[in-house]
Amino acid sequence: MAVAAIVLFTLPARGSSTHSAPAGPPGMDHGMTAPPSATTPGMAGMPGMAGMPGMAGMPATATGEGLAAERDGYRLDSAATSLPAGRAVTYPFTVIGPDGRPVTDFADVQTKRLHFYAIRSDLTGYQHLHPTMAPDGTWTAELTALEPGTWRLYASFTPNTGPRKGSEFVLSRTVTVPGQATAAPLPAATDSTTADGYAIAVQGELTAGTPAPLIVTISKDGQPVTDLQPYLDSYAHLSIVHEGDQALAHLHPTTPVHADHGGPTLALYALLGEPGNWRAYLQFRTAGQLHTAALTLHVA
Repeated sequence: MAVAAIVLFTLPARGSSTHSAPAGPPGMDHGMTAPPSATTPGMAGMPGMAGMPGMAGMPATATGEGLAAERDGYRLDSAATSLPAGRAVTYPFTVIGPDGRPVTDFADVQTKRLHFYAIRSDLTGYQHLHPTMAPDGTWTAELTALEPGTWRLYASFTPNTGPRKGSEFVLSRTVTVPGQATAAPLPAATDSTTADGYAIAVQGELTAGTPAPLIVTISKDGQPVTDLQPYLDSYAHLSIVHEGDQALAHLHPTTPVHADHGGPTLALYALLGEPGNWRAYLQFRTAGQLHTAALTLHVA
């Protein structure tokens, strides 16, 4: 199983005032589970980590989740095992609690009670949704058209009551989309990509089991972008999926949001415990529009 721990925080835009980080790294375990007693050697001495409260006690590893439909008595349940290709479709599901009944009380995490993800087995077709829930606990995810193949559908949630109140879960199920499936080769690892006219550059090297910084810079028409708007109560959202087993980690910046003045630089400290390729999806908002940039990161 792939292992991942990533901390993401924003650096202030040039000329902006500097704001201190919160007392801990919110979003650190967003989509990940870590051993409660583990600590990360050397974290306090990493560039930029000194002075960030709570960093010295960060977990050593965090397991990218989403590889099972059930954990600790909670189960992602759906009667749908296949979905049609080529058109928008709804996916109904429920979260069953340890008492055998649908869970209806969820805590807000990054402004939402549940985050839903879809990705095909070749790591294409990424969708990040926020479904609606009926009073009986039935959720409905409105998926855009799916290509034929096998898809993994993830639900990330935090019960607001019950024996695991406050614990975050990432559960998943797979569905088949009938038709002639043609797997797309995973794009080669790169340090840059584009999305909707924005250029995204990444600096840094990753080695399995070793914490390392990544610097992400967003620009447009050769100029630094400094008008990132809040998205899910932060300036960016990162999903990263391992090529080998589709383990999912998803996280947000730890820096507080202050109006529409985010960017141009995002700093990430990554601890990825599994070598190989990871497909990363960085989402950010400008002028009311959500942008999704995709690139492959290689971990030595």
